[in-house]
Amino acid sequence: MITAILMLIAGIGVFLIACIMLSNNLESICSSKLKSLFAKASDKKLVGVGIGTVTTAAIQSSGATSVLVIGFVNAGIMSLTLATAIIYGANIGTTVTAQIVSLGMFGGNTVSLTIIFSALAGIGAFIYSYAKNDRTRKIGGIVAGFGMLFVGLDLMSNSMSEFAQSDVVINFLSNIDNLILLIIIGFLLTALVQSSSVVTSIAIVMLVQGLISLEQGIYITMGSNIGSCVVAVLAALSSGLNAKRVAAIHLSFNIFGVLIFVVVGFIISMLTGGDCTFGTIFASMFPNAPQTQLAMFHTIFNVITVLIMLPLTSQLIKFVTKILPDKKVEEVVDEREPHMYFINEYMLKTPAIAVMEVKNEMVNMSRLAIENFSYACDVICTMNNNDYKEFRAKEKELNYLKKNIPRYIVKLSNTELNRKDSIYVSTVYRTVTDLERIGDYSKNIVGYAENMKVSSDEFSNYAKEEVREIQRLIESLYEHVRKAYVDQDYDALEKAYDIEDMVDDATERMANNHISRINEGICSASAGAEFLSLTSDAERVADHFINMGKTIKELRR
Repeated sequence: MITAILMLIAGIGVFLIACIMLSNNLESICSSKLKSLFAKASDKKLVGVGIGTVTTAAIQSSGATSVLVIGFVNAGIMSLTLATAIIYGANIGTTVTAQIVSLGMFGGNTVSLTIIFSALAGIGAFIYSYAKNDRTRKIGGIVAGFGMLFVGLDLMSNSMSEFAQSDVVINFLSNIDNLILLIIIGFLLTALVQSSSVVTSIAIVMLVQGLISLEQGIYITMGSNIGSCVVAVLAALSSGLNAKRVAAIHLSFNIFGVLIFVVVGFIISMLTGGDCTFGTIFASMFPNAPQTQLAMFHTIFNVITVLIMLPLTSQLIKFVTKILPDKKVEEVVDEREPHMYFINEYMLKTPAIAVMEVKNEMVNMSRLAIENFSYACDVICTMNNNDYKEFRAKEKELNYLKKNIPRYIVKLSNTELNRKDSIYVSTVYRTVTDLERIGDYSKNIVGYAENMKVSSDEFSNYAKEEVREIQRLIESLYEHVRKAYVDQDYDALEKAYDIEDMVDDATERMANNHISRINEGICSASAGAEFLSLTSDAERVADHFINMGKTIKELRR
């Protein structure tokens, strides 16, 4: 019995590691295409279901799909309607693992498919160990992970055969006939291992070995569907309101699906006097193949739930919106705590998605930087500093991001990244510093305005117009840099270089013109000193933005 328990733990461990290997390597290879697919998706619900199904089947992780959806919603580039449809599809896609496992358990007295597929672990490991190309190594990892699925499955199957010979174990399991308790068991096990595929596969093995009935396996599988939402819930905890709504939609969808089937199952059993249940239905549909019976229930359960809920998507979104309503209490900006807008520790489990969210975080940081620069120019031209609390909050946020993004990058660098993502991550350290320095120069400019207010100085209209011109140039520069950074648009980067040259010429001209105005008595010497400092700061702001854009050149290597 002790040997059987240890073998079961080993089997679960190997199976779980195999799922992680498959997910990480598939995600790494497919990440850019998946990101593009998600970004270009329309709001058509059927398209969303298809995308969710294909994505989850491809990367073998509904959790990774959920985190990816949460990231897009959090970034504001995906609607709740499309996100909901993709979540529906993810539930269908995640059933592929159970179908693979059920297929592997055929073979009878001949060499079973489990043994044949298990051999892929060695083949994949050989490829992974000796391949020099990064992509080939990833493919080796995928093949090894696929093979390890069946190594773990074989270990679990052998341990279950030992349990099947124990009357104590059989009697204990046979006495668990409470449907709600079985659902709770499935939920807790999935929440523990954070993989519904693992729990469903264990249920299939137990069913084949005669440890549980098909009916018990069906309700454990239903519970695992609810437990699979834990990944999305954890990922959404530190994200925005809409991201939390996506997680709530995922949870609500799966709970509604289970409730529908529990009620339907109860009605069928009551009308037939207990002679007809889901177990008897699927046993008759797929005779002499218990593994297929449970795997097919898992797939059909999710497909039917999607078909029922798809027309009710708007109602589901309204329901979740009522549970998580928009905040009506106005935020007091100076009391707002700095925080990450897009990245959190949990996303490190899906590195390719974390890289995408780091880029969103950097773009958001650049937005804070340009907004503070524009505000600083407004202040020194109008001498109106009424919104200083908001400016100070953004400056505080920039300092927070400079300190915490590099810490996150260190952890992300220690995960499995493809070559392009690894190069991008290495550029983030410098970009964070560039953007924080822009915040510092903006703070300097606001300080010049405060000094001028104390000395009752003010720029001439000529000087103000020049400040406005340099502001417009740098704002235009930022827009081109942002486009280059987000889309890796080299044409936009070339335009940004042209604007930077214009900024250099403009700041030099500003300095010369202002010295002439001082000599002519149009501007005071004290205001002139502040103006010359501003021109120098503006030129450096442009340089820092260009540095951000330059990083895309490194991705060409």
